[in-house]
Amino acid sequence: MSADFRLGDPEVYATWYGHKHFAPELQADVAYGLTELNRETIARKRIVSCPGCYPTAALLPLAPIVAAEHIHIDDIIIDAKSGVSGAGRAVKQEMLFAEISEGIHAYGIGEHRHGPEIDQELSAAAGKPVVANFTPHLVPMNRGILSTVYVKLSGGATTSDLRKTLVEQYENEPCVHVVPENVSPSTRHVRGSNQCLIGIFEDRIPGRVILVSVIDNMVKGAAGQAIQNFNLMFGLPETTGLKQLPLFP
Repeated sequence: MSADFRLGDPEVYATWYGHKHFAPELQADVAYGLTELNRETIARKRIVSCPGCYPTAALLPLAPIVAAEHIHIDDIIIDAKSGVSGAGRAVKQEMLFAEISEGIHAYGIGEHRHGPEIDQELSAAAGKPVVANFTPHLVPMNRGILSTVYVKLSGGATTSDLRKTLVEQYENEPCVHVVPENVSPSTRHVRGSNQCLIGIFEDRIPGRVILVSVIDNMVKGAAGQAIQNFNLMFGLPETTGLKQLPLFP
């Protein structure tokens, strides 16, 4: 569940976490635990590092279309918004109700630790270095992440091509779903569940597409994904313990 093994390069880890990696010898035994995109590796590795919540919400819509070369990899913008639980339970002044209520703010601008994690997995999907523009925001709700992702089409790809690729990628997945056209997914649609919903929209700017991805940051973005990976590693049905339907209000 920790970030200890999310970054495969110990030097990158040291740069972003402020100290050397304490167990680099274990890196060869680690699988990055984004279940839907790394299932075979997860099932045979000793250690599974569950992704951060922001990377989960960003990578599920982005990785397949990056791998398919549908978009320009040098023009990816991820605008992500999280509920307050995403900032942890430590007592901090800026997390007090009176401080967080009735407002929204960006944080970790240009330096959030989930940025290099997103870059790492998009680079793996592309087969070449990718650096995405990622900015997280904190909104006054308890839980949930909504990522609005802006991309530029490449190689003659269309919005329909992106939809087709994502539908084919996730059509048999129990926890990730592409919503119908012109439907905008909301965090209330996944609250308390291990689901991720993805919407795809043609931008009014020609050649650009907007992706909207929602998860519950404490379930698919944390404990639920850990259970999903545990089930996979031990040969259990993948959705064991994860069939809770979304609850709202």
